[in-house]
Amino acid sequence: MKKIALLLIIGLLHLQAYSDADLDGVDDKVDKCPNTPFMALVDINGCTKKLLVKKKRKQTKSHYDVIIGANYSGSNYASLNQTDTYSTSLQVDYYYKNYSFQASTSYFKTTSSSYDDTGLNDSFVGVSYMFKPQKSLSVRVGGGLILPTYDTSLNNNNMDYTTSLNLSYAYNKFNFFGGAVYTLIEDDDVAGVVSYQNTAAWSLGAGYNINNKLYVSLSYHDSQSIYDGVENVQTASVYAYKSLSTHWFLTGFYAYGLSDSASDNALSLRLGYYF
Repeated sequence: MKKIALLLIIGLLHLQAYSDADLDGVDDKVDKCPNTPFMALVDINGCTKKLLVKKKRKQTKSHYDVIIGANYSGSNYASLNQTDTYSTSLQVDYYYKNYSFQASTSYFKTTSSSYDDTGLNDSFVGVSYMFKPQKSLSVRVGGGLILPTYDTSLNNNNMDYTTSLNLSYAYNKFNFFGGAVYTLIEDDDVAGVVSYQNTAAWSLGAGYNINNKLYVSLSYHDSQSIYDGVENVQTASVYAYKSLSTHWFLTGFYAYGLSDSASDNALSLRLGYYF
């Protein structure tokens, strides 16, 4: 018998000196299984035959993902030939409660009419913490190390340090976000050739959840160059996230250079697996 129906007639049952403490529809005088779960179907003896609502699974406190990518950037400055850079990337993220840990690296190939190069870019390891001062507002603070896996002759083979602050505000299907990053550049200057500087960067954007599997956003990014005397790197970009299944997801990214110091065009397509 379904207990939900009994809630509607419990008043009448009390008038008839009826006693059913666990509300399973079987009088306590003959109930052989007292205190059965409320959302249960019972037999004539008051014993459970089937639960109407399954117990919730225990939420896991941690998970991780692995993301591989193919990337392209192209530049054609007024004083340079067309330069194309292709790269493959690997990123691993681990999440535990409100903490997230990230490690990433990439391998590149650059070609132009007068210059060719291949090798690893600098790699990154970092950690961040997210908290929600309001239901719709998320704040993430983080820090990381930029590992000098990119080998050059310009003395930029030292470890750099970075800190970040990001905010995201959700409103219906929209979210509005912004962030700031400061990087401490530890590379040594090359006299008469290059002078390095610490960099500050910021970004603003807005996104929209088209449905529960597709998200798109537009953003603007402004960053100081690591080279002293070079104008800020400014880009406008579009980003998309697509859930393919319970575990697989796909992201796409396109950036257009707004300053001469930025790549004219940059593209990225990444495939991820969520554990």
